[in-house]
Amino acid sequence: MLSLILIASLAAKPPPDVRQDLLDAMVVELERNRVQLKLNEDKPPYFVSYQLKDFDQTEISARYGALFVDQQWHDRKLFVDVRVGNYGYDSSISDDMDFSFSMKGNSYITRKNAPAEDHPLALRTALWLITDEKYKGALFNFLKKKGEDVYTVEDPKRPPSFSKETAVVHLGDKVPFAFSSDRWRKLARELSSQVAANKEIFDSEVRFTADKVVRYFVSTEGTRIVTEETMFGFHVAGFTRADDGQLLENSRDYYAPTEAQLPDDAKIRAAATTMISELLALRLAPAIDPYTGPAILEPDAAGVLFHEAVGHRLEGERQDGDAEGKTFRGQVGKQVLPPFLSIYDDPTLRERKGVQLNGFYLFDEEGVRGRRVPLVEAGVLRNYLLSRRPVDGFAQSNGHGRSQGNRKPVARMANLIVESKKTVSDAELKKLLILEAKRQGKPYGLVIRDITGGNTNTSTFGYQAFKGIPRMVYRVDVRDGKESLVRGVEIVGSPLSSINRVVATGPTPGVFNGYCGAESGMVPVSTVAPATLLQEIELQRAVEGKDRPPLLPSPSAK
Repeated sequence: MLSLILIASLAAKPPPDVRQDLLDAMVVELERNRVQLKLNEDKPPYFVSYQLKDFDQTEISARYGALFVDQQWHDRKLFVDVRVGNYGYDSSISDDMDFSFSMKGNSYITRKNAPAEDHPLALRTALWLITDEKYKGALFNFLKKKGEDVYTVEDPKRPPSFSKETAVVHLGDKVPFAFSSDRWRKLARELSSQVAANKEIFDSEVRFTADKVVRYFVSTEGTRIVTEETMFGFHVAGFTRADDGQLLENSRDYYAPTEAQLPDDAKIRAAATTMISELLALRLAPAIDPYTGPAILEPDAAGVLFHEAVGHRLEGERQDGDAEGKTFRGQVGKQVLPPFLSIYDDPTLRERKGVQLNGFYLFDEEGVRGRRVPLVEAGVLRNYLLSRRPVDGFAQSNGHGRSQGNRKPVARMANLIVESKKTVSDAELKKLLILEAKRQGKPYGLVIRDITGGNTNTSTFGYQAFKGIPRMVYRVDVRDGKESLVRGVEIVGSPLSSINRVVATGPTPGVFNGYCGAESGMVPVSTVAPATLLQEIELQRAVEGKDRPPLLPSPSAK
């Protein structure tokens, strides 16, 4: 009986977790370098961290009723951070100053890949070589930085180089990565055939993506983290040209952490049909002249406005960089937005009213737990988004050091949430739009229902400005409130003047999910914002395309 119980007990023992083997290998190599790495009389590193990202990715893409891409791939990337000096003053320098490789002509830049298979010794060897390179570079940069300081006026408010953080140990749950490839192949073929059947739409794409990343992070502070995250996406896009040659695009994009949380096939088909109808309507819509006046930005467009005009300018590295415009530097405790608006960023939010949020994560790329950060409260600036690079008045990270792949992390947005205490019904918001247009002597106001995205300039090398690319813009006649679709304009403006012209907001926040590109690459983000009435917005004419559409009809067109 005892032997049977023992056999049953052994049979029930869970299989070994290979993740722990890889993590242990990283720790062993980390400790070896921490104790032994030193060059003659030069300083040893005071901080070392290793990050391994293990990617599994799938893409299924169809055009004209056939698959053009159907592939899976696996990749592993390494990021090694080695710092010389101390937390107060170390070897870190801006990327544009980082020329730490040898100038003698024999430099070898190590590859930043990990072994594709689970081989602890090979992983240690890859980390060893990168660490050696990074340590030599850190010594070079430390001496160069001290040399540069000879010519620089001392700044008594210069913050420390790096924040010291509490060690975290977290071995996250395994996350399944299952999905029906056949389902998405079938739907991609079907929808791409549907879009291509329209003779006015000369190109299109239907794409399904499935991504999983297992992330390992260890540091000499004692942090040991393993997390697993998945992201699924489905995208339908079409392209056409108006009779005057302007290129027009429309799309539908969906994201979710599991396949089951994507819309079902019926909803996707309905959305694709609407997308096609909108694109065909845009072809026939009149182009309007540049416009300055009141406008309602519905939730997607409002989210992009706050993301570009405010969010990027509250990222920590933008408060100190010599090349940055520092829009909000020195403004903590001061009124920067209308008093009825508040903004915070919270990577710990998985969803908002049933909609999954792209910007969710537990720990950032520097091993710091993500946390909610109140940025603006009742119009008053309270905080910045912070990585482990401190800024004046803020010594600790708040878990927003983010990056794509193995790029160097910097402070980035995650889930940016806009809240308003001055809300009115959608009908009342439109009435206020018409009243404001009349007050300004305008024949119409605008409603911007959809937007493809935007971009902004935060540097000193250029104007402090942002741009949004609206897609579905409606002109609202002040005489009867009738709406008519128009095209051919882009939102432009300076951030502070635009955002301070908010008059009121609608009652229901909406979610804009997407990816944001900046110095540290593309990272998933979300913005939650209500429809927003601006007293004044500026729209410039979009690039006027003059290209002819294809001369012959598509073979796929009906």
